[in-house]
Amino acid sequence: MSDSVLKLNNVCISLDDKRLLEIDCSVGPGEILTVMGPSGSGKSSLLAYIAGFLAPAFTPSGSVLINGNDICALPAERRRIGLLFQDPLLFPHLSVGGNLRFAIAENTKDKKRLIQQGLVEIGLAGFDNRDSGTLSGGQASRVALLRLLLSSPSAVLLDEPFSKLDTQLRQEIRTLVFDKLRASGLPTILVTHDEADATAAGGEIHTLS
Repeated sequence: MSDSVLKLNNVCISLDDKRLLEIDCSVGPGEILTVMGPSGSGKSSLLAYIAGFLAPAFTPSGSVLINGNDICALPAERRRIGLLFQDPLLFPHLSVGGNLRFAIAENTKDKKRLIQQGLVEIGLAGFDNRDSGTLSGGQASRVALLRLLLSSPSAVLLDEPFSKLDTQLRQEIRTLVFDKLRASGLPTILVTHDEADATAAGGEIHTLS
């Protein structure tokens, strides 16, 4: 259970002297902030800045704090930010268990038990040896979520992770993701075009012009 707080302190991102966005907010443990706006409004650029891979063409200012510590000077791999994208991005050459082991810290004991327990919790008990390339869209989304949780992030960014799922599956996976993130106490920022996603997230909504 995390008790992290993610703070965006007067964050501003510009491109070619044009200001794309400004945001100043705090996201507490288990809270989900939804960021909405049209294409080109800077939603994905905001996530890239927080995660540490914003393209050099952009000019950012302001700080990103986790529990009061500014992470902007850290390389992406040391920021402990969990990411879920439109595609699950599983490693096709690894089994489900191999994908999950990849996320767990090297010095963690009993990785196998952690993986098996996690698979039970997401409704995929016994899938550890399954070829990840044979998973359905919903199953792959569940594995991607579990991989994120097993990486022990301090905060989570969701970049339209439900947009490629059909309506019924979208509702199912969305509920699973939000419930797990709230239960884990992880501060989360969701980027979406879908008002149903924002409503289901249940938190503050920040709309970019």
